[in-house]
Amino acid sequence: MDVAGRVALVTGGATRVGRAISLGLASAGADVFVHYNSSAGPADELVAEIESMGLNAAAGQAHLGDLDAAETLIDEVAAALGPPSILINSASGFPTDTITDVTPKDFRETIDVTLGAAVFLTKAMALTLPETTEGAVVNVSDVRTARPYHDHLSYILAKGGLDTFTLAAAASLAPRIRVNAVALGVILPPPGEDDDYVAELAAALPLERAGGTAPVVDAVMHLVQNHFITGEIVRINGGGHLV
Repeated sequence: MDVAGRVALVTGGATRVGRAISLGLASAGADVFVHYNSSAGPADELVAEIESMGLNAAAGQAHLGDLDAAETLIDEVAAALGPPSILINSASGFPTDTITDVTPKDFRETIDVTLGAAVFLTKAMALTLPETTEGAVVNVSDVRTARPYHDHLSYILAKGGLDTFTLAAAASLAPRIRVNAVALGVILPPPGEDDDYVAELAAALPLERAGGTAPVVDAVMHLVQNHFITGEIVRINGGGHLV
């Protein structure tokens, strides 16, 4: 699948991994719609950077915990740049909670932002995409769905649901739309942590280093471009699943 000339939507696309993916798609020639929740400044800066590459870009705010707003975001993308044929579901909450202190409010919001929005954005993209156009969806998951965190219950349940959704959507939307996922390990310091924190985590990996965003972008681009891959969840974790 040739990325050049296509329209891509990246949720959470203004910062961190989402920003790197947005730039990776733009570097391959895609017009990019940068979704953000509260990062208006970084989103506007990223749009300007992509436009300086000679491409079209736009940014839009939506709280993806509102699933109606998530679904209508596809219409906003289509109005600004054209119907998206590439969707990267990168936005996610990361609350600290456990089975003994999780609240209904935080649980619902995390599930909706991380899983629900991906479901309804994918639905809307499938309904908007012209019948003669192929599409690609890549969900950003977490390798710890197999060995869950003790203190991020809502988050890891949402990501586990995202893994299952990846398989279900791939089966349902084939052959026109391919759906895959990348499951991330030690990539960047979590919000509120520094490089020393991530270096300590990385030291326990077989590859003994943090990934940074480049391997994530490479994997996402491969899944978008390779026309014969669907329903796959690619681990990007420095071999962490081996230990």
